Amino acid sequence: MLKLKFLLPLLLFVMLAVFLAVGLRLNPKDIPSPLIDKPAPAFSLPILATPEKTLSQQDLKGRVWLLNVWASWCVSCRQEHPLLLELAKLKRATIVGLNYKDQAQAAGQWLQQLGNPYDTSIMDADGRVGIDYGVYGVPETFVVDKRGVIRYKHTGPVEPGDIERIFLPLLQTLNQEPA
Repeated sequence: MLKLKFLLPLLLFVMLAVFLAVGLRLNPKDIPSPLIDKPAPAFSLPILATPEKTLSQQDLKGRVWLLNVWASWCVSCRQEHPLLLELAKLKRATIVGLNYKDQAQAAGQWLQQLGNPYDTSIMDADGRVGIDYGVYGVPETFVVDKRGVIRYKHTGPVEPGDIERIFLPLLQTLNQEPA
């Protein structure tokens, strides 16, 4: 009985240490999405540059596209913006900006000042589409295949190594798949 009294706290300590060690190896940016390998949620939103026109996910069928969730008030969006400009120059996918809970005028000025990497940017003023996509915060980027299925979600700003390591290989694979 005395051995058990000393062995039990030691056993609990070892179990906690193992859980801590495993937790420290996890990447906090790897937030699992239940939408991976599922159809992209439906939307029809006004286009930032021409609000009288709309864009829907159906308009993008047959193309590989990225949905980049951004806002003019987002500091991390400013950090990733030059990388999106470089990615846009490569023309590997259609890049759609989802301007999230932002003012149209501020968003337009931001793009005019910093450059516009988006083929189209749409306005999600009330954040409903962001909720449908499971957006935790901005920026986030989704990669959608030609059939309209979400294949990857990147939480947080795109960083320099992410383009070469994650996005370009995935886009090359998806562009080779049939529609």
